[in-house]
Amino acid sequence: MLNPITSPKIETHQGIQVVRDDLLPGSSKARIFKETLNASNADEFVYAGPGFGAAQIALAAVAYQLCKQATLFVSWRSERTRYTKEAESYGAKIIEVRSGYLSVLQSRARAYADETGAVLIPFGGGTQSTAITQAARSLDIKPRHVWCAGESGTLARSLKAAWPDAQLHVVKVGKDLPEISGARIYDAGCAFSKPVTAKADFPLHPNYEAKAWSKLRADGQCGNTLFWNVRG
Repeated sequence: MLNPITSPKIETHQGIQVVRDDLLPGSSKARIFKETLNASNADEFVYAGPGFGAAQIALAAVAYQLCKQATLFVSWRSERTRYTKEAESYGAKIIEVRSGYLSVLQSRARAYADETGAVLIPFGGGTQSTAITQAARSLDIKPRHVWCAGESGTLARSLKAAWPDAQLHVVKVGKDLPEISGARIYDAGCAFSKPVTAKADFPLHPNYEAKAWSKLRADGQCGNTLFWNVRG
């Protein structure tokens, strides 16, 4: 039985309210995947994504707890990332593809799902997540500015739904971030595959949130600012 997912923890760092969803096993994506898996009677769920992503851990952990099978399509590399290794430790089936472009991974995953009858989970988990929106609202705060990293846009749209009156700032870390209504979009300034370091006294994923935190600190917060930390 899947343990209940608690409300996020919020801390203050350098004058900024930081949502520590990195403390949740599998990160914020676990909220999304729990929602998806609970709504389906399928036994196997397929996802294609980058080897640096925490989504693979989230899906694997939730699938393990629900006695389901997670199957992950990732690009081949001489040594698997720590994220892929952790997903495998939860029992995920790992399928590596030599041509590691996301479009190729998604095509292979789609073909696999069609052949096996497994459920293909869209990149990022979907366009928006009720579970993320509810988690944000459970904090009972009203930030003026909300910052996050954006790759698929799922998190950003979910946070906008939670705080429609706040100004949403999204740092684009992926190549093709979909349009997000009402958001200010910032370019991370480097390729997704390039990790960065950022000065903070909480863990930041070097390919995702470290880039968003750096941009936030460089631009300066405008008071009552919130940063959503998905993964460490």
